[in-house]
Amino acid sequence: MKTRHLTLSAIVLAALIVIAYIPIIPLPLVPITIQNLGIMLAGALLGGRKGFITVALLLLLAMLGLPVLTGGSGGFVRFFGATAGYLWAYPVGAGLIGFSVAKLKQLNRLNFLSVLVIILVFGVLFIDGMGAIGLTLVTKMPLSKSLFLQLTYMPGDVIKAIVASTITVALHTRFGKFLNA
Repeated sequence: MKTRHLTLSAIVLAALIVIAYIPIIPLPLVPITIQNLGIMLAGALLGGRKGFITVALLLLLAMLGLPVLTGGSGGFVRFFGATAGYLWAYPVGAGLIGFSVAKLKQLNRLNFLSVLVIILVFGVLFIDGMGAIGLTLVTKMPLSKSLFLQLTYMPGDVIKAIVASTITVALHTRFGKFLNA
């Protein structure tokens, strides 16, 4: 791995940790957080493979007990609680976003709308869908109710997707040769 790729991955990992300390909006079961914005950007800026690895490293640090998740939490138990589905989906979502953005870049089709669609599909629908499945498994809530609960998060997630898409296109336009995706 080139030094610049390693440096960019380290910067994104640090940003993911800092984002975890931005105050949350507490709700029953699953709080509203901004950390998934960082997950969207990790894939879009680092590419599929490096985005996946960087987010997986964040989760490994959390499993080891470091306070790198939302609200400064961590620990192995977080991966089996109400938010487990989201956590397990994070690296996959980042990877899918990264591979898709790289394909758009390769096809010279990288624009706000195409990036927004990718981030909405893999950064919002996929992650929230996996979060609903995790919530169903942990709480024994019916899947239909878990999926309906995700509607609570959709407006904020769409705003985060718009912000992530704007940042992605701006950075790829200005610094595209330095980014992996």
